[in-house]
Amino acid sequence: MPIEDGQEPAAGWAPTWALGRAVLLTGLLLIAAVLLGRADLVVLATPFALGTAYALRRRPVAAPQLEITAEDAHLVEGGALAGTVSVGNPDTVPYHLAVVRTRVSPWLRVERVGFGGAGVDVSRSGGADRPFVTAIPTGAAVDLELTGTALRWGRHPIGPAGARVAAADGLLVSRAVITEPVKMRVYPMTEAFEAVEAMPRAAGLVGAHHSRRPGEGGELAGVRVFAPGDRLRRIDWRVSLRARQLHVAATLSDRDAEVVVLLDVLAEAGRSGGVKGAASVLDTTVRAAAAIAEHYLHRGDRVAMLEYGPAARRLRPATGRRQYLTVLEWLLDTHAESSPHEPYDQVFGPQLLSADALVVVLTPLLDERSAQMLARLARGGRFVVAVDTLPVDLPPPGDKGWAPVAYRLWRLDRDTMIAQLREHGVPVVPWAGTGSLDQVLRDVARLATAPRVGVR
Repeated sequence: MPIEDGQEPAAGWAPTWALGRAVLLTGLLLIAAVLLGRADLVVLATPFALGTAYALRRRPVAAPQLEITAEDAHLVEGGALAGTVSVGNPDTVPYHLAVVRTRVSPWLRVERVGFGGAGVDVSRSGGADRPFVTAIPTGAAVDLELTGTALRWGRHPIGPAGARVAAADGLLVSRAVITEPVKMRVYPMTEAFEAVEAMPRAAGLVGAHHSRRPGEGGELAGVRVFAPGDRLRRIDWRVSLRARQLHVAATLSDRDAEVVVLLDVLAEAGRSGGVKGAASVLDTTVRAAAAIAEHYLHRGDRVAMLEYGPAARRLRPATGRRQYLTVLEWLLDTHAESSPHEPYDQVFGPQLLSADALVVVLTPLLDERSAQMLARLARGGRFVVAVDTLPVDLPPPGDKGWAPVAYRLWRLDRDTMIAQLREHGVPVVPWAGTGSLDQVLRDVARLATAPRVGVR
């Protein structure tokens, strides 16, 4: 039986096997009725012909609409994610069946999927990439809601998503509609970090750090004899009356500082297990960088970011909450990439590293060029602190034979390199969250304010 009025289905729609079987069965029954002269076969074919004609009385014209949306505002590792795959029906004919399927990044653990709030637990049933079926009325849209947990920082895609719909009681099916993926931003979890020690050298005159130099500030340094140029409001009258000589309260100046966080991205080691699993070198690097930037920006310092790698990405120094959000966005694009070229020229330019800046280098020290870079920074007179981001529990290779011996030799060689860096004045400390840099900053600040011996 031909389609109503002898017309073909609308563009983007095709007949299904059900329509083909109905037309074939009706035709065979009518041909048999004519050849055999049996009217009962015509009566038997009539329901199939009438049902097919009734289902095709109104045929769809427009293709279904598909859209992916993701709520990623301030989503941090371990936070709850929410994504939606919307399937719309712009036609005047209802969709009796809609099959929706989408891909999701493995770092976005989808735990519940469903239409209109009626979710199904998929955490133990094969994940969210299986097909889901629903019906869509005329001029409406149905949302496939995905909820779960973000396991790791980065830009993780939801999609691409595809949908196929059936109309006319399943006799017509649309072509597959596929939409581009949407990347969800997951910011790194800021590890607890606090550095209460003084900065080695501040570049400005106003800030939150109590320097070791006298000046106008709020930190009391002691009481001394009045000298020309001292302000009257600094006079300590109790001490002056007791000593019968004017004394003033001496204070330490409050100064701001510039902090440059240098990320070594020449090598990666370890396997990332997400927010609650093992941390790789890149995980430790990104999370430590976010924590250090948050701490110093909260204190009013200027923070700049710089990559030591082939791309040599950089972020100009600035202050405030806006800079912190910019730092988080900048860190999302961090990835390890080896390169045979020396990225020295992109790192040691005077326009990138000022002489008074504190340079915090996050490095796993897996590449010999990283150690050479640290030594070169120290020889240039800059204040350098190296933070070891290599996991302490990095497992040795599981192969038998010479692999464990080679691993131990590599560990010894790396320990020797760290000792040589310390001999050259580069402190190397492992990242341990709270108080990781306090002792190092104390020593660096003491060296920066110590008197230097000159040779005539």
